[in-house]
Amino acid sequence: MWNEKYDRDDFLYGTEPNDFLRVASLVLPEQANLLSLAEGEGRNACYLASQGHKVTAVDASEIGLEKASILAEIKKVELYTELADLADYDMGEEKWDAIIAIFCHLPPELRKTVAKRIIKALKPGGFYISEVYAKKQLTNETGGPKDINLLIDLEEIQKEMFGLNWIHSQQIEREIFEGSGHTGKGWVSQVIGQKPS
Repeated sequence: MWNEKYDRDDFLYGTEPNDFLRVASLVLPEQANLLSLAEGEGRNACYLASQGHKVTAVDASEIGLEKASILAEIKKVELYTELADLADYDMGEEKWDAIIAIFCHLPPELRKTVAKRIIKALKPGGFYISEVYAKKQLTNETGGPKDINLLIDLEEIQKEMFGLNWIHSQQIEREIFEGSGHTGKGWVSQVIGQKPS
């Protein structure tokens, strides 16, 4: 599905980073080792790389990652890409300064499995930064999955990511303009969590 979506001349979600990520990334230490899940065409990973971080972009779409590499060349940043399905992707243990998941929507059981892997893979003091569409987004025609099971409310994130300290957590409706894929008012859940040191 994602190969089909990304097989186009332009970038489905644009080439600029997610607005929440731009602000949330200010918590990161300098030259952090970052993992970006479901990175797609690379807009968020390339932004983080431009800030001096070492970024590994993971996605299940070959076409998305090819475009991410092209965008990295255009923006003159270094980006590491890994083609992988999150169902069996090994993130390692205490490896990352931060793990980023922007609009990463997974079936509930897989999401819970991935959540445990994320917490295990973060270094002590490491950050989890995420923005996803909330269940109320189902009534909007501005982006996101049309399956309510793939939409994630704030309390679900906090329950599934148990053990993190929440620096920021809110569910809001905000204007989102990210290419043609996300455009208009959207209900989102946003979090910045930190693994205890």
